[in-house]
Amino acid sequence: MHKLHLLSLIALFSFPSFANGQETGPTIYLPNQEIHVGDLPALTAQSHDATAVLQASVETILHDKDLCCGKDSALGDAVAAADPRSLKDVAVKLQGRHLLSDGRPIKVSAEFVPAASINSGVVIQSLRDKHAMLLQWNSRIYVLHGTAYDETADYNSFGLIYAIRKLLLWDLRYSDERRELSFNRETDDLGKVQGMLLLTVSGP
Repeated sequence: MHKLHLLSLIALFSFPSFANGQETGPTIYLPNQEIHVGDLPALTAQSHDATAVLQASVETILHDKDLCCGKDSALGDAVAAADPRSLKDVAVKLQGRHLLSDGRPIKVSAEFVPAASINSGVVIQSLRDKHAMLLQWNSRIYVLHGTAYDETADYNSFGLIYAIRKLLLWDLRYSDERRELSFNRETDDLGKVQGMLLLTVSGP
């Protein structure tokens, strides 16, 4: 296995989170934990075209048509102009100041995370904060809305350690059973993941 690929696996699937003020204590293993972002709209792309899938995916994670991608939405033109084959380009197009249809400004933070830099702590914390993400895998964009993981609380060494088992995804090309899928750490190749995008929107 290439060194970079090995480091990517370690970063994504085993992330230590140090517990402040805890130097000794029991080791507690909590297997098969799950986190899901609730209340996301059940959208389906208007077509299988990559830009249509991107538009539906951004609208899903932001779940606000005034932001994206309804008529006169703040981000509609930027999403349409982005290269749907590159989450990095999507991040560049969306990052910064935009205007709502009534003229009010918003600020978008678009953080692209390449595959080698993804770690389970970022994934789990984002989902706990109710922020779904975009994941590019096999050159397709998916909504990352949940994860299945193991948690170990080992205060004698690393504190909290997360080991992700699956990334739970939606493929918005479909509205049937093909919509639900997952990236499985034991059977899928991390080398085919191109990256992840985190979007947050705030006032000016």
